[in-house]
Parts: sequence; structure tokens; C-alpha cells
Amino acid sequence: MSATNIIDTAPLGALVRYTDGSPKPPARFTKKLAAWERSNGVGRLVKKEPPRVYPTWTAPAFFTLHEGNFSSDGVILVTIMRSHSADSRLIFEVAEVPKAGQVRVLLDFGGNTELLHLAESVTAAELWIAREGYRNARLEIVGAEEGERAGGADLAA
Repeated sequence: MSATNIIDTAPLGALVRYTDGSPKPPARFTKKLAAWERSNGVGRLVKKEPPRVYPTWTAPAFFTLHEGNFSSDGVILVTIMRSHSADSRLIFEVAEVPKAGQVRVLLDFGGNTELLHLAESVTAAELWIAREGYRNARLEIVGAEEGERAGGADLAA
């Protein structure tokens, strides 16, 4: 599947796997392995951006994957996010979509929506918001079919 298909069809919170199609090199080749890992991985879809028109050029649409966190003593020190443009040559696939009943914690800004957290329940989402301190976040319950909201409405946080 292409990057454009991910932008058009994958829901926020989906796990997206990407690859360049090359085989993984042996661990003893550390530089080759590091280069391979930059083009092959998996992440949670947290943001989709439409194309942006500037006076001299147009930036293509892109999406951002959250690939993980590095933490120490329960404190997140570094968050790894990777953005892929709609014209990327990588091959993408949706490995998993959010389950019905899960709750997306979303933040709207600049005309776009970003996934902050994917919780198992409304209670867990509200506890996460209280702990992290996002005042403008909103909750969205994942429906049985993507695009349909369970209960038919968004919840304000």
C-alpha cells in the first residue's frame, strides 16, 4: 500500500508497518543495520497533514508515526516520531486498527487533529488527561466500524 493510501484510509491510532523491501542485514553489520532500520519499522499513526501550498512550491501531504519513547525512572526523555510524505517510495501496511470501544485522546490545533494517546476505556483516557495535563484534549470512542463513533458523539475532556 502506498503512503497516499495510508493518508486516505488508515484511522488515527492504527499501527502502520513500513518497509523498503530489502532483507534485514546481520547484526554484525551495525552501520548497514542502522540504515535498514531507518527504512523498515512500525509506528502508531498520530497525525495526517494535507498538502500545503506556499508561494513558490507545494508541500505534499504527509503522516506522522509515533515509533516509541525512551524513558528513565518513569520519565519520558525522548519521543521518536517519524513523518512520511505522500510521495514516499516505502511500502506501507496497516498492521492493526484500534479496537471498538477504545478511546482516542485527540488535540486539535492549526486545523488538524493529533492523537495524543489511545486508551482502553473512557476512564483510562480521563485519568491519562488528568495526569498529563492536556486541558484542550477531546475524547473520541472508536466505533465497531471505523468512521462510526460508538454512542454517536465525541466527548469533551
